[in-house]
Amino acid sequence: MNIFKRIRAPIDDEKIIDLYWERDERAIEETDIKYRKYLFTIAYNILYSDEDSEECLNDTYMGAWDSIPPQRPLNLKAFLTTIARRVAINRYNESKRQRSIPSNLTSALDELDFMLGEDAVSLEMDEKHLAEIISAYLRTLSKRHRYIFMSRYYMAEPIEKIAADLSVSKSTVNKDIAIIKEGLKNALEKEGYRV
Repeated sequence: MNIFKRIRAPIDDEKIIDLYWERDERAIEETDIKYRKYLFTIAYNILYSDEDSEECLNDTYMGAWDSIPPQRPLNLKAFLTTIARRVAINRYNESKRQRSIPSNLTSALDELDFMLGEDAVSLEMDEKHLAEIISAYLRTLSKRHRYIFMSRYYMAEPIEKIAADLSVSKSTVNKDIAIIKEGLKNALEKEGYRV
């Protein structure tokens, strides 16, 4: 008798998407096998709660089930990440209204508040234009700075984890974040945002 459980490799994203299109419930199982840890981490970095993060996973899978079809994502991981972040942020905002909770999201967004405060809103520039400005700015960054930006402001990773991932000190990451924020500030000002 083999005491070790046989672990199979996750299936290809295209096959998972095909399962969604066929309305085969194995799509959710395969998504969970391949992306559970990754999606849980995203939710946990925002919510700091195992229970809430588990619920976000379920909501993410249901969001994917409800969205595929009619959508056919080009990148399943990015598609799931977007759903998971949206679900976790909505849950965070709901929890914040009810009680005070610690979160890396709060810290990360507080760092960017000086750029995207009331002055930016008063210019009435739409979100799509802002997203285009940020995307264009990100394309100008080095691979390392893009990684730091996405880890901190998209994944809400703590600075300690980013430093460990890059094998650098926290102060190095903080210096890089300062450079990135200054560059983003300049990019926004160039497009008419008063920062």
